[in-house]
Amino acid sequence: MPRKQTDFIVVHCSLSKPSMNVDAKVIDRWHREKGWLKIGYAKVILRDGTIEQGREDDEFQAHAVEINDRSTSVCLVGGLSEDNKNEDNFTSEQWESLKKVLTSWVEKYPNARIIGHYEVNNKKTCPNFDVQEYLRNEDIPNYKYSWGTLENGDLEEMKKADVL
Repeated sequence: MPRKQTDFIVVHCSLSKPSMNVDAKVIDRWHREKGWLKIGYAKVILRDGTIEQGREDDEFQAHAVEINDRSTSVCLVGGLSEDNKNEDNFTSEQWESLKKVLTSWVEKYPNARIIGHYEVNNKKTCPNFDVQEYLRNEDIPNYKYSWGTLENGDLEEMKKADVL
């Protein structure tokens, strides 16, 4: 089922160790084992930077229950250390691919804000890096929120206004 609007682009991680061989098929299996219809994410970025398609970009997704109906998602494989601690352990190839995906989606969804899963659900740390800090340091062409990133007060206001 296609979404009517896309207000958010949500960045996730698979919460998997670098030594694990995780791709969209593996995540699809994990999500089906939870009782989901299929993989929840639109894109999955593998450790080598390969971008795999999960759900269609414009399809209703299952990745952040609070905003599934108005967001798309990308999942970076990794985010967990070999000793099971949350970790920003993404490769240079993944960062390059993330920029490509975000650049493409900013063009496709010009009014969408890029956020981390933790910004929707404060019980999450996913994607295990500060997405707003990333956006301050990475030039995503035509991203209109680069100058004014989402702050906690903004999120609270948006929740009260039922935008988030």
